[in-house]
Amino acid sequence: MSDRYDIVILGAGNAGFGVSQIAHAAGKSIAFVEADEFGGTCPNRGCTPKKVLVAAAQALHEIELAPQHGIEVGPAKLDWAKLIDRKNDMIDFIPGAMEDTAKSRGTVYKGKARFVDANAIEVNGTRIEAENFVVATGSITRPLSIPGVEHLITSDNVLSERELPDEVVFIGGGVIAMEFSHVYARAGAKVTILEMMPRLLPRLDEDAVAAIQGESERLGIDIKTGVEVKAVEKSGDNLQVHFMHNGNQLSVAADRVVNGSGRIANVADLNLDAANIAHDGIRIEVDEYLRSVSNPAIWVAGDALVHSAQLSPLATYEGRVVGQNIVNNAQLKPDYSIVPSAVYTVPALSSVGLTEVQAKQAGLDVEVMISDMSSWFSARFYAETVAWAKVLVEKETRRIVGAHLVGHHGEELIHLFALAMRHGISADQLGDEMYAFPTFAADIKSMI
Repeated sequence: MSDRYDIVILGAGNAGFGVSQIAHAAGKSIAFVEADEFGGTCPNRGCTPKKVLVAAAQALHEIELAPQHGIEVGPAKLDWAKLIDRKNDMIDFIPGAMEDTAKSRGTVYKGKARFVDANAIEVNGTRIEAENFVVATGSITRPLSIPGVEHLITSDNVLSERELPDEVVFIGGGVIAMEFSHVYARAGAKVTILEMMPRLLPRLDEDAVAAIQGESERLGIDIKTGVEVKAVEKSGDNLQVHFMHNGNQLSVAADRVVNGSGRIANVADLNLDAANIAHDGIRIEVDEYLRSVSNPAIWVAGDALVHSAQLSPLATYEGRVVGQNIVNNAQLKPDYSIVPSAVYTVPALSSVGLTEVQAKQAGLDVEVMISDMSSWFSARFYAETVAWAKVLVEKETRRIVGAHLVGHHGEELIHLFALAMRHGISADQLGDEMYAFPTFAADIKSMI
């Protein structure tokens, strides 16, 4: 005997719940299979708990700036254990609440799923069949193959350890490394970032990355790019990271070394071959509708996809696209052209649309407007340590094709640019809009 459903969703995170919202409303029978906490990475081990730590770093940043407002304060000290307790208090209810939601939409299976046939999986010895399976298993930390890798911790550990380390090394300079390095540095730890690529955050605009790198170095974060890490070894109570940089053999000591090399799709243990799912071990090959190219019963959404950014709202969006395609036999293609995002350093680096390089590669004739806003009144009101923007406008149509901000509340302002891009509001129309003054939003007039 086998359990059978219209749709089986592997993973109860944002992508899976996006699928279930559509499928449940359509009256489809649904099963969730989840091996870890319900809700997935974002609310439990990612965006939400991370923002608790970022908010603390923001408070420390404000204290740093207090003397410029005529406010005298003593040295600030962060109680790391209390911060982790606060984080736990804020998110502890999430797995239970998300599991209740899953149960209200279908049947829940707890455990790891493995495909055993083109239309069947097995969970804890139970065979489950379905017309459609959605792989929404999220992502895991990218494994590194260097001697001493067993000494590394991951972002999960950063969010759970109750003691603030004195010295931290990040191997990799991606989003996770940048965000947590700002938290650690503002809390008083000595931080080093070792990045293999020629620069940090290679998918983001080069000038915007340079602006946040300058602010990071102002905080005392030691950033080295073009690095080859050779080994991590235990040395007494500390760790030694050995690496090559500019032809020199160097080492740095730390009491925590963090794998900051990013995340990959969590699909390796699904036994994909048994279901005739084309893959390369990490990437499941899908068509433009997010359906497996080799097994039409299989769909993929969220971080388990490789071609799209690993963003929580994007996972929900992709899940809803898959849900619509299954339920309505639709042929919806996800549109990734206008996806606002932010790297939650302090201050943040925010982006939407094309980088300058991408715009030129696309053959667009764009006007590139770069603003160092640090001398503007709005920045000086709040003693901003960095305030920078780049806006790309197609010359002929005056449509905005990209925007990149560092500081200046860019993590909020970026949505105005995204809104304009999505709804065809030109740069001139956005600039002619009326804004409350003096606000950061009012500076959009001067950015474009």
